[in-house]
Amino acid sequence: MSEPRETELKLEIEGSDLAALKSHPALGDGDWTARRLRSVYFDTEDDALRGAGYALRVRHDGDGYVQTLKGPGASAAGLFDRPEWEWTVPGPDPDLGRLGDTPAGDLVGKAGVAPMFAVEVERATRVVAHGEARIEVALDQGRAALLDGGGRYAPVNEIELELKQGSPADLFGLAREVAASVPLRLGVLTKAERGDALRRERLGAFSKAETLHLDPEASAGAAFQAIAHACLRHMRINEDALLAHREPEALHQLRVSLRRLRSAVSLFGDLVADSRTPDLVATLKRLSEPFGDTRNLDVFLAKTLPAERERRPDEPGLLALEKHLEAERLKAYDGVVATLTSAEWRGFVLDLMTWIETGAWLSRPAAATPARAFATGVLEKRRRQVKTRGRDLDELEPEARHRVRIAAKKLRYGSEFFGSLYTGKKAAKRHKAFVAALSDLQDHLGDLNDIATAHTLAADLPPQVGAPASALFAAGLTAADNETRSAKLLKQAAGAHEALVEVRPFWR
Repeated sequence: MSEPRETELKLEIEGSDLAALKSHPALGDGDWTARRLRSVYFDTEDDALRGAGYALRVRHDGDGYVQTLKGPGASAAGLFDRPEWEWTVPGPDPDLGRLGDTPAGDLVGKAGVAPMFAVEVERATRVVAHGEARIEVALDQGRAALLDGGGRYAPVNEIELELKQGSPADLFGLAREVAASVPLRLGVLTKAERGDALRRERLGAFSKAETLHLDPEASAGAAFQAIAHACLRHMRINEDALLAHREPEALHQLRVSLRRLRSAVSLFGDLVADSRTPDLVATLKRLSEPFGDTRNLDVFLAKTLPAERERRPDEPGLLALEKHLEAERLKAYDGVVATLTSAEWRGFVLDLMTWIETGAWLSRPAAATPARAFATGVLEKRRRQVKTRGRDLDELEPEARHRVRIAAKKLRYGSEFFGSLYTGKKAAKRHKAFVAALSDLQDHLGDLNDIATAHTLAADLPPQVGAPASALFAAGLTAADNETRSAKLLKQAAGAHEALVEVRPFWR
């Protein structure tokens, strides 16, 4: 059966800004239609629906009950495009018989479902014209709450822009116009995901990159969009976690998401190159530079310094060094937060999303190239780079080793991005072995990079910035001690490179 679909852009807003949003001139001057909505979400005892990417709810809007099943789809970063089924039901309980004609029917089977959480919002809607488009604007203010009586809840403050007619470019144009005066962020969690994260005590927690599943029949352009969406989703989840807790792992995952995104742009190369691409990449690099400096302090304080303390437990300067760098780290995190809460950053993320969805690059014939054929060419090229640049790795100068590390990183991300395009047990087994060998090489090169970072931190601690002499001595001592490990690490890295070259590529 054909699947009815909806396309909407979800944006998050602070509750205190909703009044300004409601009166924004870009959203028209007609009356808002107000409704109170209560949605209860259901799942099996073993979360079979959630595990397969489905959400089942029954919503009461004051007039009656509507059962909705939402299926898995492109819900990566703000823009949602997914199958949806709706039925009118007589009461608050779901009619499981209606699921028989959907892919979720077998998931529920005879097990039945139970209520998991509820989402209650005050919704105000209005249809506005923007450019050639008709867009339904929905403002939601309320909360998601568990039904176990424990009182746990999370606020919901969202604006949803659903394209009723016209071009997605007008949808993004409206969002950008509103965001120029009202702080908006891409929304990456559906209400179902928000309630489920609350239930599992994962709301506001850091997150690693989710496994990416590309359609083997997809075009290269569609594959890039799916990869970029996944990177932005990864970024936004960890952005929220970082702003809430200033957790080092959230910062690390935020940086990983942005490195993956920049690598995706590099891997796709000319296919996604248009007049806007260089400026977007340069802006991303500039805005995210403080994140790298802060992460270096995290690594030094959590990894390098404790190892040095074990080697030299009686060195008094290590405590002075730790106190000085902790103070520097606090200031560095202030800078990260300032960037993430700035209007420039929020606007840039919307601009980036607009380019991914409506950029001129999409009109090029290359975008229609089959994704698998494109990926095979890219992976072959990147593997040759790692193989060639890494010869005699233990004899290379630091700058040359750095180029090997960057090449290996891009090959790793490419392997993760494109892995699902190569189906079958044999390809899956080879993919696992190839990524494991690549990860081993990256680990050794990463350890060498940590040593280089320790040298940089020591060089950046002149007395005039307030570092005591004992801290300066301890920093130099730490750098020297780490340097003695370099020869061993270089041999291990060279061995890992040789092992990688011997592993059969999964795409052949």
